[in-house]
Amino acid sequence: MEMIMTTDEQKSRTARSYKLILLFSMVSMTMMFAGLTSAFVVSKSRVDWLKDFQLPSAFYYSTAAIIGCSVTFYLAKKAIMRDDQGKTSVFLLSTLFLGILFVILQFVGFGQIVNSGYYFTGSGSSITTTFLYVVTVVHLIHLAGGMISLLIIIYNHFKQKYNSSQTLGIELGAMYWHFLDLLWVYLFLFLYFFK
Repeated sequence: MEMIMTTDEQKSRTARSYKLILLFSMVSMTMMFAGLTSAFVVSKSRVDWLKDFQLPSAFYYSTAAIIGCSVTFYLAKKAIMRDDQGKTSVFLLSTLFLGILFVILQFVGFGQIVNSGYYFTGSGSSITTTFLYVVTVVHLIHLAGGMISLLIIIYNHFKQKYNSSQTLGIELGAMYWHFLDLLWVYLFLFLYFFK
C-alpha cells in the first residue's frame, strides 16, 4: 500500500535534506581549513617564519563585524518567526551591510600588512604572510557564497516568500553565516595566538 505524504511532511523532509546537505558542506570546509592550519603549524619551524608578526588592526574590527552578522541574522530569523516583516528587513539588510564591512576591512588589513613592509608573494614575502593571505582569501571565497545566498534571501524576503510557516531559506542562510562566523573567529584566534 502506497503512503501519501501531506504537504507539511513533504516540507519537513525537504528542509531536513537541505540542512543535511549544508551540514556536509560545512564539514568538508572545516576539514579543508584544518588542513591549512596544520600546514601553518608545520611551517612554523622554517627559518623564514616571522616570529614578531602582528595581525593588522583591521582584522580585529572585521572580526567584530562578522560576529555582528551572526547576531543580526539570528534576529532576522527570530523576527520572521513572529511574522515581523519590518524587523526582518532591517536585520537582513544589517547583515548585508556588516558582511560588506567585513570584506572591506579584510582588504584594509591586507593593505596594513603591505604598509608594514610585508608582502604575500615574491622575494619580499615570507611563509607567514603567504599563509595568512591564503587562509583569509579562501575564507573570503566562502564568504562570497554566503553573500550571494544572503542577496537571494533578501530578494525572496521582499517578494514575501518567507513567513512564520516558511522560514527554510532564512534558516539555511543563518546556519551558513554562523558557520562562517565561527570559522573566522577560529582562524583569527589561531593566527593571533600561534606565532
